[in-house]
Amino acid sequence: MTRLWDKGQPLDQRVLRYTAGEDHVLDNRLVRHDVAASIAHAEMLNACGLLAPADLRLIRDALAAIAEAHARGEWQVRLEHEDGQTALENLLTEKIGATAGRLHAGRSRNDQVLAALRLYMREAVEELRAGVNAVADELDLMIRRDGATPLPGYTHTQQAMPSSVVLWAGGYAAELRDDAEGLRMTQRRIGKNPLGSAAGYGTPNLPVSREETRKRLGFATNQEPVTAVQLSRGKAEAQVLFEIALVMLDVGRLASDLILFYSQEFAFVSLPDEFTTGSSIMPQKRNPDVFELVRARSASAQACLMETLAITAKLTSGYHRDLQLLKAPLFRGIDLCLETLAILPPALAGVVFNKERIRLDPSIHAAAEANALVAKEGIPFRDAYRRVAEKYRK
Repeated sequence: MTRLWDKGQPLDQRVLRYTAGEDHVLDNRLVRHDVAASIAHAEMLNACGLLAPADLRLIRDALAAIAEAHARGEWQVRLEHEDGQTALENLLTEKIGATAGRLHAGRSRNDQVLAALRLYMREAVEELRAGVNAVADELDLMIRRDGATPLPGYTHTQQAMPSSVVLWAGGYAAELRDDAEGLRMTQRRIGKNPLGSAAGYGTPNLPVSREETRKRLGFATNQEPVTAVQLSRGKAEAQVLFEIALVMLDVGRLASDLILFYSQEFAFVSLPDEFTTGSSIMPQKRNPDVFELVRARSASAQACLMETLAITAKLTSGYHRDLQLLKAPLFRGIDLCLETLAILPPALAGVVFNKERIRLDPSIHAAAEANALVAKEGIPFRDAYRRVAEKYRK
């Protein structure tokens, strides 16, 4: 197995296992994007007179076939490959011979990896946005079913002011749609073309066109100057993970409310049997495990963000192997958020509000009574406040 950096010296297998880490597993999700970026790079080399048309056809057709075979499960990136980039180049060489070696002109594994990552993130963000909006849409359906149902509004976990399902669910729906907008804004950083920056300092003596790859891959702009590319590593990842953390915070609080409402002391809601679990010892129990795990995974999302920020903190300029470790928390954060967003709509669809169990304490209208005195008698609010407070003290 020939790795991209091989110069003929043997490599201790312990070094391979340690330095490759999880890359051979993680890179399998990037193969399709790496192939797309590689084809765009080859087309750019051809447009710049650095790759013959016949070689371009060979490279493009072979890369497309390799990607299709991967999608069918016919091959996977393995430890001996070290990473996806090595796997692709070795497979390409097996298919078309020495012509494969022409593809790497004008690029480094650094900008190759980053191009694939940004193409992946661009898609993942749109999938996340769709998932967030699907949860908000399910809350809208809840409002249509039960919007008029009264609920107590709480401050300090005490009944404070009257609320309703439309206010409760509507608040969460509004915040989730705001989260979806936050995710959309991450595309600004993701949408910068890294190709042509190579190892971080450009491609001396090769007249490559960064504009060609930008247009072919649909990036909004080229990242300039080339030294900014490696300095930007981890920023788009952290921004996506920050927005994921906010999404998970909101659905975690939603889950916390439903867990409280489901308790026997409240019994404001019933949950469907297919979205609750039983106890191994207590025959009567049905447990809101789905919502408890939604609540817990907000901590996992924050951990992914913190890991990403910590990896890049205090690095000097240029490329460092540390940056390889950004993929694991990024993928983990995206996956846990997508899984959560997928299970929430059907879980929410089965929530039933038990109207007969929902009781509002009479004191919950105290603020409204004070406001009514202000409007009716024209007295200062503080006087009205004290008068109503005295009434409920009796």
